[in-house]
Amino acid sequence: LSLSLAWVGSLAMGMIFFCSPIVSIFTDRIGCRTTAASGATIAFLGLLSSSFTKSLEVRYFTYGILFGCGSSFAFQPSLVILGHYFKRRLGLANFIVAGGSCLISVPLPFFLKMVGKAIGLAHTFQVLSALMFIQIFLSLTYRPILPPSCDSQHDGQDKLGSRSMRQQCWSQTRKYFNLRVFRRKTYRIWAFGIATAVLGYLVPYMNLVKYVEKRFQETKKDWILLVCLGAMSGLGRLVSGRIGDCIPGLKKIYLQVASFVLLGILCMMIPQCRGFEGVIVICLFLGLCDGFFTTIMAPIAFELVGPMQASQAIGYLMGLMALPMTAGTPIAGYLNDYFGNYDAAFYFAGVPPIIGGLVLSVVPLIHQRMLKKQR
Repeated sequence: LSLSLAWVGSLAMGMIFFCSPIVSIFTDRIGCRTTAASGATIAFLGLLSSSFTKSLEVRYFTYGILFGCGSSFAFQPSLVILGHYFKRRLGLANFIVAGGSCLISVPLPFFLKMVGKAIGLAHTFQVLSALMFIQIFLSLTYRPILPPSCDSQHDGQDKLGSRSMRQQCWSQTRKYFNLRVFRRKTYRIWAFGIATAVLGYLVPYMNLVKYVEKRFQETKKDWILLVCLGAMSGLGRLVSGRIGDCIPGLKKIYLQVASFVLLGILCMMIPQCRGFEGVIVICLFLGLCDGFFTTIMAPIAFELVGPMQASQAIGYLMGLMALPMTAGTPIAGYLNDYFGNYDAAFYFAGVPPIIGGLVLSVVPLIHQRMLKKQR
């Protein structure tokens, strides 16, 4: 049962990241505004249709796939559009945007619990779909000011005129699936390190409440955990945004290294807690790590590949994160069913972030070595 239920939320999170490379293509071709508005529309339809079904299998599609895919199209342009307006204060701009989600995530558990008891799960989905409907109109405010990174259609048609059908197909494929970002060694290592780290990233967030209810029989104060995670994530985004603007170049990656290593250690400490208060303390630091990781991701992408290719860099990175992030929660659910407790799941969740953080720590060193060779 834990494995089946875990797939619903995990599939939605996985689709947000899995669709990111495709979202990058649409963002480059049709712009941030149209892409975000279209994604918000799809997510709205996914939430609304989820309210009319009681089957878990159908909800895999309506919530897991449809809502997850739409959220991906709505989310990624909100990161890319910032590079059109900010450079020196990009970290602070990321905090303001990302911090808005924390202002919602702190009262959201109270709101959903109250609404769920009053009107039921189906109508709760309808309320959430109304919030997503508002997002459609907010997406229309995006106005890109940088030129597109692709070649003009006129030039492309002139070049294709003298080529064979096979060459034309290959040229069009390379045109839409631009893999130039992978030519940079530092980007490849950075993407691999983050993809490794997020294998256990969602496990504590998905299982902490159930763990507390089972371990400490605490059902009246479990909402405190979600509030601590949301509030400290907002604080982490504020601090990391300000610090990131002060740290030059790729040394910003060390903020991610620290957040991943600390997150892994905290996950392994959860089973060692002897009281509910200890779990609260761990949640405070988990939220702080989440804020550091989330806010600094886009500025690092801009440092690695520049603003013109940032959309592709973020898209491919999130696409690489899709499989491990989707698989992490079901693996934890399987471990819980097998061992009868969440201890093994939390120990499992702590290993990948530490390994990923150590991989990320070599990126600035390799970058400095490459600069010396160029000089």
